[in-house]
Amino acid sequence: MGRGGSAPLIDVPRRDPTLLSFLNLTELHVLTAIRRKHEVKMRSIRSAIEYLARNAQGAKDKRHPLISRELETDGLDLFIERYGKLINISKSGQTAMRQIIAGALRRIDRDTSGVPIKLYPFTRNAVHETPSMVVIDPMVSAGRPVISGTGLVTQLIAERYKAGESINDLANDYERGTEEIEEAIRCELQAAA
Repeated sequence: MGRGGSAPLIDVPRRDPTLLSFLNLTELHVLTAIRRKHEVKMRSIRSAIEYLARNAQGAKDKRHPLISRELETDGLDLFIERYGKLINISKSGQTAMRQIIAGALRRIDRDTSGVPIKLYPFTRNAVHETPSMVVIDPMVSAGRPVISGTGLVTQLIAERYKAGESINDLANDYERGTEEIEEAIRCELQAAA
């Protein structure tokens, strides 16, 4: 149950213990970007999710409406593109002008049917300045964040760094660029914050 008796924004599997799926993780990524990066109000998000669920074309889209379509935001409301027009889904489907595209939504790779398969998490607070050097792929390293194109788990790199090893030493050990090592460490520090 959500706050104040409201329905939860994300439908998680009903098991004990509760474990999030990769789709749930992707939804949380989108929700975090909408809330923290763009500061969209909770009532606008709830309204948008309800609109998406009502207008979903399949059962999967009804269950995971935040990742059913490419969402966009102007920092106040949420939008979807349909028939070449941008629709304001925070205000019951009202047509709106395109303003700012939400960077978080571009950081999700999808398969040919639109299902999320990879997530490039934010490693910095500035949405547009975050490179895509870290990826979460459920098919690589049990879905833990890794340096993109490798199986190098960011947590292990960050632990070695916190233990006193330098970025240059880690870059040499892993045969990666220093910027990749820095992003791996930044990813873990961001997650801990």
